[in-house]
Amino acid sequence: MAITPHSESPQIHRFPQSKYVDAVRWLPPATALHRYAALAFFDSDSDSSSVEIYSIGSNPPTLIPQSSWVSPSRVSSLKASHSQHRPFVATGTFSSSLHVLFCDPMDASSLESEVSVPGKVLHEGPISCVDLMDGGLECLTVGEDGKINLVGIGVSNLNHRRVFDSSGLVSYTAAKWGSPAEFATGGYGFSLQWWDQRKPGGAVSQFKGDWAKRRTSGMVHSIDIHPSRKHTCLAGGSLGSVFAWDLRWPQQPIILSGVGAGDGGVHSPSESEVWEVQYDRHAKSMNMGNISSSKILPAMICSEDGILAVIEQGEELLELAAEPCAINSFDIDRQNPSDVICSLEWESIAILTRP
Repeated sequence: MAITPHSESPQIHRFPQSKYVDAVRWLPPATALHRYAALAFFDSDSDSSSVEIYSIGSNPPTLIPQSSWVSPSRVSSLKASHSQHRPFVATGTFSSSLHVLFCDPMDASSLESEVSVPGKVLHEGPISCVDLMDGGLECLTVGEDGKINLVGIGVSNLNHRRVFDSSGLVSYTAAKWGSPAEFATGGYGFSLQWWDQRKPGGAVSQFKGDWAKRRTSGMVHSIDIHPSRKHTCLAGGSLGSVFAWDLRWPQQPIILSGVGAGDGGVHSPSESEVWEVQYDRHAKSMNMGNISSSKILPAMICSEDGILAVIEQGEELLELAAEPCAINSFDIDRQNPSDVICSLEWESIAILTRP
């Protein structure tokens, strides 16, 4: 992957674990005095999975376990949000069950209650991705079985409805809310779809990854949508690919990295998987005076070859970390965007603090 070192290296603190770390998410703060993160673990020795809440200290960072919940199977997707000042976590599993874990509104370190949908109800196989509506109580789930579901979150139960079922003709591997009525999905062949609940019956716009020049066997692993630019989907996936899909020009992708990156993108010779992509609110654009609505804002990615980096349209990747193992997931702290938490394949958690 073509990279340049970051001009000011972040401080990196690593915390070895005795179990695999499948996903990490910052919890929305209940108070300004404490910070917490939700971590999904898998113990291969006991074949058990859990979601655990950790408190995060500062100067230097500390990682202290607070509470835990045992999952019926390995976690496939993890997201965190809040509603009415109450943090909660949604987790999808490989056994197709969905679980929403509520934190105590007075103490976010404590998991207070759980509501769930059992396996085989929402999906026939693993839940590929869940996403939570910002500040709302609605969860989106997608799977490789071609099903898309919306789940209303209540204190004592979950109400679900099927939005679409491709009957296996299309598989979905990623999803992201764009607005209270709209969301995006991604899947095989670098495909993306845009959905509007006000227009039922199917996707209102679709993008096929023909730009990959016959190498369309890859898939989209992650999608992000910037709150101020909801017309643009940012996607990361196979073959080192990072690209943007602007709904105003639906068949003209903006290639930032990987396959087909000859037009101003960054070539990725390792062709590793980009597991997650998020817009980076901390990064400053190289061309602040020349930002237009068509320019893709800086984003952060993590990859199978252990790279955590910031990518910007027309610029080289800015490397933040290079690990000897895959970085499976990361999350940027919304309240302190200089701080990033990552899960490393070799049973470790890293916290980065950027200058």
